Amino acid sequence: MQIINRGPNKSRMAQLGKKIWNFRWMYLFLLPAIVWYFLFSYMPIYGISIAFKKYNVVKGVFGSPWVGFTNFEKIFTDMNFARAFKNTLFISFLKMIFVTPIGLVLALLLNEVKSKALRGTVQSLSMLTHFLSWVVIASIMKVLLSPTSGIVNKVIVMCGGAPIYFLASKDWFIFWVVVSDMWESAGWNALIFIAAIAGISPDIYDAADIDGAGRWVKMFRITIPCLRNTISTVLILKLGGLLSGNFNQIFNLYNNAVMDAADILDTYVYRLGINNMQFSYSSAVNLFQNVIGLALVTVANLLVKKLSDSEEGILG
Repeated sequence: MQIINRGPNKSRMAQLGKKIWNFRWMYLFLLPAIVWYFLFSYMPIYGISIAFKKYNVVKGVFGSPWVGFTNFEKIFTDMNFARAFKNTLFISFLKMIFVTPIGLVLALLLNEVKSKALRGTVQSLSMLTHFLSWVVIASIMKVLLSPTSGIVNKVIVMCGGAPIYFLASKDWFIFWVVVSDMWESAGWNALIFIAAIAGISPDIYDAADIDGAGRWVKMFRITIPCLRNTISTVLILKLGGLLSGNFNQIFNLYNNAVMDAADILDTYVYRLGINNMQFSYSSAVNLFQNVIGLALVTVANLLVKKLSDSEEGILG
């Protein structure tokens, strides 16, 4: 008869129980967050199953019949989906090119400001818009860009031009989407890089001063290289949201006149589910969107792992 030694396992369990008991108050503080995530993030996961069903409100999730991948097959023949997919990629790529770097640029510029009062004031003002909802920001944009009373069009008229319906023009709409996102997120994105810059050892800068390095040399030879991992992490997170064009922003800014250029996957799913009550198909589109996002994050992390000195990549 084989004797199994369970002593080490019991010892480890006892140590784990002791640690939990010693930090019981910390776990108690975490409990509300754990309950919230369980109720609102994990329990609804079963609702994904309606993407594989012909969902009927009366029959419910459990009573609706399974249809397999029928809803997903429809995705590849839906012209409206193709339009939303193309618009999402286009807007997201523009934001990655212009919006993502603006936080790094602002952080680098603030790092060169010697006056703490001025630096703190600029940083606070630039972060203020992040705490405003897109309903408020969109309202401000509509007032500023109004063809009749907007300050932008008033300047154009004063210079001899004709008023422009910015938010009703397909060409101008995307431009102002990118500009408004830069305005809203620049300060918050800069905060991440400012924190990373604060972690760089001052001894490196002191050594550079002894060697006679100027501000630009220190910025490009010390600061930016030391931010490599932070930049990689931000890039991975942005790639994960590549198929999410910021629903709140687009929903509050777009209109029927720019639907062909402004309709993204998030707004398309919203209209399918809420307006048209195509719950199964909208869930399939949303699941497809999330799976692609997960794949992009994984691929980006593998690329960073190959290109960086880290053996584990950013996400491990």
